[in-house]
Amino acid sequence: MFYNAAMEFDRDLNVALVRAFWPDPVPPRRGWEMLAATGVRGLRLVEETDAFEAFAFTERTPAAVAVLEQNLHESGHAGLSARAADATRPWASHVFDYVDLDPFGTPVPFIPAALDALREVGLLAVTATDMPVLTGVARRVAQVRYGAWPVRGSQGPEAGLRILIAHLVREGVARSRELTPVLGYVHDHYVRVYLSVRPWSKAPGVPLPVGDPSEVPEGPEIRGSGPFGPMWLGPLFDPGLVARLAIPRTAARPRDLGQFLDRVREESRADRPFYYEPNTLASDLHLQEPPSLAALVQAIRTEGFAVGRTHVRPSAFRTTAPRSVVQRLARGLADAR
Repeated sequence: MFYNAAMEFDRDLNVALVRAFWPDPVPPRRGWEMLAATGVRGLRLVEETDAFEAFAFTERTPAAVAVLEQNLHESGHAGLSARAADATRPWASHVFDYVDLDPFGTPVPFIPAALDALREVGLLAVTATDMPVLTGVARRVAQVRYGAWPVRGSQGPEAGLRILIAHLVREGVARSRELTPVLGYVHDHYVRVYLSVRPWSKAPGVPLPVGDPSEVPEGPEIRGSGPFGPMWLGPLFDPGLVARLAIPRTAARPRDLGQFLDRVREESRADRPFYYEPNTLASDLHLQEPPSLAALVQAIRTEGFAVGRTHVRPSAFRTTAPRSVVQRLARGLADAR
């Protein structure tokens, strides 16, 4: 039961995303913060957006709920409630438009209850902080917990995010729910994803974009010994939503959020699994020096492909260009020196 100052950026982004996802206060909506701690995340959503008429907060112990009740009372907002509950058990069937799951560690035990509590159409937010598992330090634990093999090394955090999304999507399919990421990202010690949820609408037999990223034709090379995944190989961003994201005037870390939003707007235009880095390209191609990031990005654009730097690593970029094109352009820049 604590207030985590390190998550200020994440809560700023949460406010921005809910505002962009639901810019209209009609119809009235209900939210649930499953593991509420002090309730600061849900309280900020209530106070800084027009999205909710009611919001529920749960913690497991009566002492924690007492602190929550005091904080909710001091907020002065109607429609707020706190109760002692085991968040692995559904609150009720399909009663919330928004559910937020932000655990210490893995979210896996809480996901069924989160999905069962969501209305047919809603928004689900999930954080995972068990990064040693998701990034391959505890490879077999990842297989048991998420049903997937992680990637060890610099690509591990993005692979961990995609493993989490694939797990969520599969849990949705088991309930005839279609989960689509609208914003997934890596930050500090955690990964987080927001997913729109709706009834299953795809035709029978349509494959999900889930699999082993090393088998994607002409994609970035995945480092290490496979197999990898299955993990989400579809988009991480809804470009329209990302374009609408704006820094709340109440943001605790507006500069950090602004830099992040600039980057993901650029990134969302070339939303493909994984990324390239000049240093890695130079090593793979036996170049004496890595190509300039700016020059390589411009060369890819000149060839007519989408390209954008990624928030995952400052020196990396995503692109719709095939690997053979990226490598050819990197060699050409090296030869021109």
